[in-house]
Amino acid sequence: MYTEKVMDHFENPRNVGEIADASGVGTVGNAKCGDIMRIYLDVDDNQIIRDVKFKTFGCGAAVATSSMATELVKGKSVQEALLVSNKAVMEALDGLPPVKVHCSLLAEEAIHAALWDYAEKHDIKIEGLLKPKLDIHEEEEEENEY
Repeated sequence: MYTEKVMDHFENPRNVGEIADASGVGTVGNAKCGDIMRIYLDVDDNQIIRDVKFKTFGCGAAVATSSMATELVKGKSVQEALLVSNKAVMEALDGLPPVKVHCSLLAEEAIHAALWDYAEKHDIKIEGLLKPKLDIHEEEEEENEY
């Protein structure tokens, strides 16, 4: 069962769309379930995320986590955005069913992928940012082994 917040972000997603000439764009997917998430960042000269948009192909939980993730990073510095975890996305949505936790991982990795793209385009290093996985299915497999 989905929480009211998940349903609200699914039925009324925030920040849907694309940003032309985005500062950074990150696309990640999950080969196992077919979800694909793309996040666009518009970052100003002070490394503050001025605007953020998303396009997601996937289930309702994927749309809801995308929407919430964009809300969590908008107005934040790139360093603060890096700290937005899948757990933070889930908490902000008041939880996700266990079989949909991978959607929050997708949101976290899409943010990281967009930050990575931003850093590469501007020849900067974002402290703590690791090269993102393009398919989070790999990460799920590792987690399920323990």
